[in-house]
Amino acid sequence: MSRLVTHQVGNLRIEGFSLAGEETVLIVPELNVCFDPGRAPREIIAIDNVCLTHGHMDHAAGIAYYLSQRNFVGIAAGRVIVHRDLAQPIQRLMAVWADIEGHPTPGEVVGVQPLEDVPLRRDLVVRPFSVNHDRCSLGFSVIERRHKLKAEYSGKTGPELVALKRQGVTIDEWREITLVTCSGDTALGRWLEHAFVRHTEVLLVECTFIDEDHVDRARGGRHIHVRDLSKIVDAVPDARIVLTHLSRRTDLRRAKEVVQRFVGKSAMERILFLMDRPPKGRPQPRDGAASRETPVSQ
Repeated sequence: MSRLVTHQVGNLRIEGFSLAGEETVLIVPELNVCFDPGRAPREIIAIDNVCLTHGHMDHAAGIAYYLSQRNFVGIAAGRVIVHRDLAQPIQRLMAVWADIEGHPTPGEVVGVQPLEDVPLRRDLVVRPFSVNHDRCSLGFSVIERRHKLKAEYSGKTGPELVALKRQGVTIDEWREITLVTCSGDTALGRWLEHAFVRHTEVLLVECTFIDEDHVDRARGGRHIHVRDLSKIVDAVPDARIVLTHLSRRTDLRRAKEVVQRFVGKSAMERILFLMDRPPKGRPQPRDGAASRETPVSQ
């Protein structure tokens, strides 16, 4: 049985495992993207694009193994998208592994700066943005880009549109739809002001601390405390929200009660916990809603 937990959230399947200080790996198979490799579970090997939110070991330890396993099973070299200041350290890490193993491992390490789009396919990009954790931390949004005819030309016939194009008139525009956003580890910050984040369909966001006496710990480590969630809920009014990065010591049943106390019952209907594993034999809710009957799994 896989240790990853799977949720169907709208049109996307989210697979992952996330416990603070132990491991975080989040996969969206339909988009061919993974946010953080964790310790490189087998489920990420077939994913072509790994977006690393930051360099802490519980999020980044599996990079070398991910690239190595793709080479081992004979598929194309993987791509790791990272903050530009982490690109060279990761390349040095791979060079050390080449010395240890006696041969290099192919792989592409793409260093990016905030708001520098990286194409995933013709109609899909991943957009990194700064978050409030450490100096090399990024969040990522996967954005679908569609061509759309401008409203003022919607009543034109085909020949009329062709004539306008020949005159050099731009008759269409790009429309962007943010399918999923992963904040990585972060505190509240200006990252929530980005329009593409605010209109995301799915938000993967940490909630590391839920105890009232842990506010200072959350602030010191630049993490989300449960009392911050109401601001996040308000910032992404249409998103389904998947909470990650709780501690193993946190009881899920209690966590649900505390979160609902801070965000309200209505908002709670949009929230689920990644590590809320459905019991054996019971299908997961197709809309991503957490069942009230689901027992604590930690």
